[in-house]
Parts: sequence; structure tokens; C-alpha cells
Amino acid sequence: MIPFLDLNEVNAPYLTAIEEASLRVLRSGWYILGNELKQFEKAFAAYCGADHCIGVANGLDAITLILKAFDFPEGSEVIVPANTYIASVLPVSFLNLVPVLVEPDPVTMLLDPGRIEEKITEKTRAIISVDLYGRSCEMDPITKLAEKHNLKVITDAAQAHGAMYQNRKVGSIADATAFSFYPTKNLGALGDAGAVTTCDEQLAEKIRCLRNYGSVVRYQNDYQGINSRLDELQAAILHVKLPFLDPENKRRRQIAARYLSGIEVRNLTLPPADRPMEDVWHLFVVRHPKKAELISYLDSKNIQTNVHYPLPIHKQQAYQHLHGLDLPVTEQIHREVVSLPLNPVLTDEDVDYIIHTLNQFDDHL
Repeated sequence: MIPFLDLNEVNAPYLTAIEEASLRVLRSGWYILGNELKQFEKAFAAYCGADHCIGVANGLDAITLILKAFDFPEGSEVIVPANTYIASVLPVSFLNLVPVLVEPDPVTMLLDPGRIEEKITEKTRAIISVDLYGRSCEMDPITKLAEKHNLKVITDAAQAHGAMYQNRKVGSIADATAFSFYPTKNLGALGDAGAVTTCDEQLAEKIRCLRNYGSVVRYQNDYQGINSRLDELQAAILHVKLPFLDPENKRRRQIAARYLSGIEVRNLTLPPADRPMEDVWHLFVVRHPKKAELISYLDSKNIQTNVHYPLPIHKQQAYQHLHGLDLPVTEQIHREVVSLPLNPVLTDEDVDYIIHTLNQFDDHL
């Protein structure tokens, strides 16, 4: 079986360095808000081209802290793509804000800038762009809309570590960017982890305070904050792996290029190939009207797939008050998407086999 993702294989090249870093943290006796975190924050900010990086507990908290720092009035509206993962929307709800779901572009499957303005009202305060699958959203038109309507732009870049847009790295473009370092991400920790990047010094200082109970000076609380701190162990591990992110993304691009040029299946929609060197291909997501048959066929040929995501937000029980929304593009995407294996440890032989097997799917139907 070619697994969708084997984390043991992904982390194997760095095992010795990870063990050494972990032992260093263990022996230091300092496990929260220490030097390992400061060093990783400095390195990741520099990597993204941002002035500040604030390590937090996970990607969900990263978005929550950004929104909390902006301190929008309760009932304010936040625009979010309708086909994103629920973690992009939950922070909006947690803070008693109103998520406004906007349809994606059917080709890129990212937030469609052309559909945003019609959803902006006097209550709108922010746009959350989500860089699904390792591709940056079209940030220029989104930024122009935000400037026109005096809105904040937040990017959820949980799947886009190292992605580029107009020669700028994700993490330095929006007012603030949220990252997840969940183990399956392009830059993955060995547990939950996240970060916020920004070039806004005041916003960075407020988020640093909010992540630590609203405190900078011990036992003095300036805000009603939360406990969301990237611990020393995960920071050390991420710092070990960061130098290898670009080479691994390069390998992802090579595999994606092979898929894009080699896969020929009737009625199969491939991801766009117009920015192959800017995308980091966290996922290679195809679409087919006979998704179940495709998944079953590949499984029978020992190729494991995944589905990101089977059920859209407005159809989830948690958001039953949104069940009446008419979002046909989103619903079609969720009915058809299948994620093929794409990770740095796939061999050329694996890729050959996947392409060859896929190209025989029409004969199987």
C-alpha cells in the first residue's frame, strides 16, 4: 500500500537532530516561554519575511488570538470562504462574531475575490483568506477590497508554509497570518503547535500578551487573555526542521509537476497549474463526479487517498443555523474532491505507479 502520508518516514531524516534538541530542552529545566521559542520565532519570522512571529498552541488559537487582538464589537461580520475547514470559522463564533460564508473560485477552490464585495455590509470588519492545499489566495484584489472598506485581512496559512504570492512569502502579506504546525503540515511539529506572523508591532505585542493570560509582567494582567503558548519542546523541533522546509517543498513541486503532466483521466479535474513554483502543494486535490468509485478503485490498487473535506461547514450539525444557505459551488466541490498522495518521501516509482494506475480508471468504469 502506498500510504497517503507516513509520518515516521517524513521525520526519519531528522530523527537524530530532533532527539538532540529534545534532550537539550529536557536538560534545560525550562519548558515554557524560553530561549527555544525565541529562537524559533525569530527564524520563522525571517523565513516568512515578517517582522514578528508569536508562537501559540495551535492553528485554531492563532486565528482566535488575531481576532481577539483586533477587538471587534460583538456581532461584527467576518468573511470566510465557505469550503474551508471548520477551524477557520470556529474562532469567529467563539468571539461572538458572525461568519459570512463566501463561495470559492471553482478552479482554484480558494476564496473568490469577485464574490466578496456583495457580502460586505456596515457590520463587516475582516476578511479571512484561507490558503487551502498550499496555494496563496489572490491577495491583491482582496487587499484592495479591504482598503476600500476599511477591513482587516487575516490569512489562514495552515496549509501554505513557504508558499509565494507576487514574490512575497505567505506570512508577510496580510495584516496577520495564522499558521498551524500540526504534524501533517509541510512544517510539522510532533504535536499541536501554531504561530502568528505580522508586520504590525502593536498587534504582535498584544497577541504575545493575550497568549499568556493577558500578561507580560507576571501576575499583572492587562487583558482577559488565554493560555496558548508554543512550548519549548515543539519550538525546538520546529527549529530543527525549518531549514529543510524549502527542499521538501521543492520535492512536492516536482511530484505535482509529474501529476499535472502525466495524469489523463476523463472527467477528472486537476488543480490549476499556473503557479507551480509558488504553490507548496500541501495537498494535491482532484475532483471527479464519481468520487466514491475513484477512491474504491485506488484503494483496490493499494493507493491510499483522503478527502479534504467531506462535509461543508454550512451542512455541519455545529452550524445548523446555516443549513439553509445556498452555496452550490461549495457543495459540488465537497461532493467531488479527492486528495492523492503527495509528500516528500514518495519515490519516483510511487509517483509512476499512481499516475499509471489513475490513467486506467476510465477502463475500470
